[in-house]
Amino acid sequence: MIKENDITTKPFYNTTIPSDWKEVRIKDIGKITSGTTPLRSNMAYHRNGIIPWVKTTDLNNSMIVHTEEKISELALKETSLRIYPKDTILVAMYGGFNQIGRTGILGMGATINQALSAISVNNNETDPIFLLNWLNAKVGLWKNLTGSSRKDPNITSKDVGDFPFLKIPITEQRAIAQILSLMDTAIVKNNQLTAKKELQKKWLIQNLLTGKKRLEGFKVEWKEVTMANLFERVTRKNSEVNSNVVTISAQRGFVRQTDFFTKSIASEIIDNYFLVEKGEFCYNKSYSNGYPWGATKRLNDFDKAVVTTLYICFRLKNLQKSSGDFFEQYFEANLLDRGLTKIAHEGGRAHGLLNVTPSDFFSLKITVPNFEEQTAIAQVLQAADKEIQLLKAKTEKLREQKKGMMQVLLTGKIRVKNIV
Repeated sequence: MIKENDITTKPFYNTTIPSDWKEVRIKDIGKITSGTTPLRSNMAYHRNGIIPWVKTTDLNNSMIVHTEEKISELALKETSLRIYPKDTILVAMYGGFNQIGRTGILGMGATINQALSAISVNNNETDPIFLLNWLNAKVGLWKNLTGSSRKDPNITSKDVGDFPFLKIPITEQRAIAQILSLMDTAIVKNNQLTAKKELQKKWLIQNLLTGKKRLEGFKVEWKEVTMANLFERVTRKNSEVNSNVVTISAQRGFVRQTDFFTKSIASEIIDNYFLVEKGEFCYNKSYSNGYPWGATKRLNDFDKAVVTTLYICFRLKNLQKSSGDFFEQYFEANLLDRGLTKIAHEGGRAHGLLNVTPSDFFSLKITVPNFEEQTAIAQVLQAADKEIQLLKAKTEKLREQKKGMMQVLLTGKIRVKNIV
């Protein structure tokens, strides 16, 4: 059962804890060691590896069941590496504030590199899942430890050993761990469902946007046209001196420069910039991860926006014959890439920009259905997007619920007994 705390409390890190809980350090309840990196130049240590080798990037603040790299049995034999057993807790020591304190718990035996501390505990006295959740809840304490005294914000195995911990009855640890694990299970299941829906959306994109699969009732043959047949270039100058300067992020779409760069990088004189309106498109010739031939985005979140003249901006010529919703999905699927590979000149890549001229861009050929089928396809894909967004929102809500539960369970504001 869960009940409100009904015993006296004592101070602990700006809060209070039940008087029967004991303040200790990680070194008081566990053994702390670290790993190593087998010599990279010795390919025999890494080729055809079968033994999991955990790095900081493998840490997920949860159960680790696979690793990006594996090492060979020879590496295990000839180096100081050791295999840590299942339920070992791992803590990242290097990588700056964004990495320090990241955790994981081994779901299988594995070796680790030197950037990680491994915490081995007696499971009869400390529940590993409880310890994992404790470290995740208190990750902000690492910043207090490193921020004021060190130029390079890394921590050591000694710091891990000195990290505060509350030793509470093992039955209560297990009860708390069980509750939090149930919440983790709900989050994992929802994420798995989200991934499944994203895979379904990918299938829809690959088939519906290319005509490989047709929606029921549509039989009119798709036509090959040039971009210039459907779109016209937008070169509208910012004569109204609109100050909403945006940049196009491949991952996020149109973003205010002050949000994207934390400051404006536009020229003080922006009346020569292009002014685009809601529903119009812009092609950013910069290449980035996942968008090797640039990204084309539709302006949805602002009525008007100011963009650099390096972008190729354009709009549909006839909204009664072409669907903006369809082409938003079409461009997001990078279906222009095949044509862009033929017109982009390599010389521009050295400066981070593809050398794509407006005339070449509008000469690109695409094959599209009629307006009615465009509209139907867009509706199917938008429905899939909405479903994915709702699932992601549910995951965030579950995470917030878990965070709230941790705040009361890990401080003793609510006591949990007689669950296990």
